[in-house]
Parts: sequence; structure tokens; C-alpha cells
Amino acid sequence: MAGAAPMAERGRAQPLAARHARRQALAGAAAIALLALPPVRRAMEAGMATHMLLQFPALIAAGAVLASACPVSLRRRVARWNVLGIAGLSASASVLALAMIPRLLDLALVDARVEAAKWTALLACGAALRLSWRPAGVVVQGFFLGNVMPMTGVAGVLYQDATARLCNSYRLDEQAFVGRALVWIAVAAAAAWLVQAAARSIRAERDGLRGRAGA
Repeated sequence: MAGAAPMAERGRAQPLAARHARRQALAGAAAIALLALPPVRRAMEAGMATHMLLQFPALIAAGAVLASACPVSLRRRVARWNVLGIAGLSASASVLALAMIPRLLDLALVDARVEAAKWTALLACGAALRLSWRPAGVVVQGFFLGNVMPMTGVAGVLYQDATARLCNSYRLDEQAFVGRALVWIAVAAAAAWLVQAAARSIRAERDGLRGRAGA
């Protein structure tokens, strides 16, 4: 009888987890469908800032939401080749680097194949981040951000300092604004992660002290 209660709790938890996964999958699919609507897509791609700073993160977030709906069996298979999240974070860093190349922004506006590749890559980037971030731990996370954030900041400085348009489809003032935004995003993301990592370290040390005191 003592083991019946935990088994019953697990039995109730499984349908709840399945419903949660379905809701996540529906939310991700709905977000992608909304972003793919021609008026929404055209509005987001009409400006460089909305293209890079709104559409890109929205697609990454939609991919992350879809990944959170993956069944446990699929997550286990992914984890076998994504040890410590290294493969997923490496792929995400590559996608983010390519996403900041001005020529690709131009091509995505005029070539449907590049546009489809952009969407696929950003959705996959979000999924990879979602499945890799927690297994990565502080060290691998720091290595990832230590590469991506300086790259983002350098791209932002280049966008600001360029005296000619790097994207033929967008104005020079938009380019400068995006450059400033990228620098601030890089600084803010790095600072937020450092604060979070410090807080986790303090909590872990406190829990360790309590455990030793209780022993």
C-alpha cells in the first residue's frame, strides 16, 4: 500500500505532462502560423530593426516552445549526441552568426529559398537552445555566451560605424539603430547571465553549508 500512492501520483502526472506538451505544441504552431501570415511577415521585414530584433527572436522563441513539447523519448535520443548541450549550442552559435550577415538579410527578402532557410534555421536554433541550455551547465553556457555576445557586439559596432548601407533594402539610419541595439543586447544578455550564474553559485554554496550543518 505504501508504494501505491507514489504510483498513483505518477499516473496523474503523466496525463498532465501530456496535456502540457500538447498546449506547448499548439502555442508554438500558432506562433509560427501568425508570423507566417503575409501581412505580419511583410510588416516585420519592412524595417531592419523589426526584421532582426523582432522577427528573428520571435522565430527562435517559437522553436524553443515547440522543442519544449518534445516527448521524453525524443529528448533522450537527442541527449545522446548533445552531451552537455555542446552540439546544440555550437549549431545555435553558427546560426546566430549567419543571421547577422547583411547580405543574407537582403537575399531573404527577394529569394524564397533563402527566406525558407532562414525560418528553418532560426526555428532549429530556438529548439537547440531549449534542449541544450540546461544540460550545458554554467561552464558551457559561459563559453557559448563568451563567443556569441562579443560577436554580437562587434557586429553592432560595424553596423554603427559603416558609412555606406550594408543592406541595400534598408536605410542607413535603420542600420545604425540596429547596431546600437545589438551592442546593448549583448551587454544586457551577458550581465543578466552573470547575475543569474552568481545567484546560482550563492544558492549552491548556501545549500552545501546547510547540508554540512545538518549532518
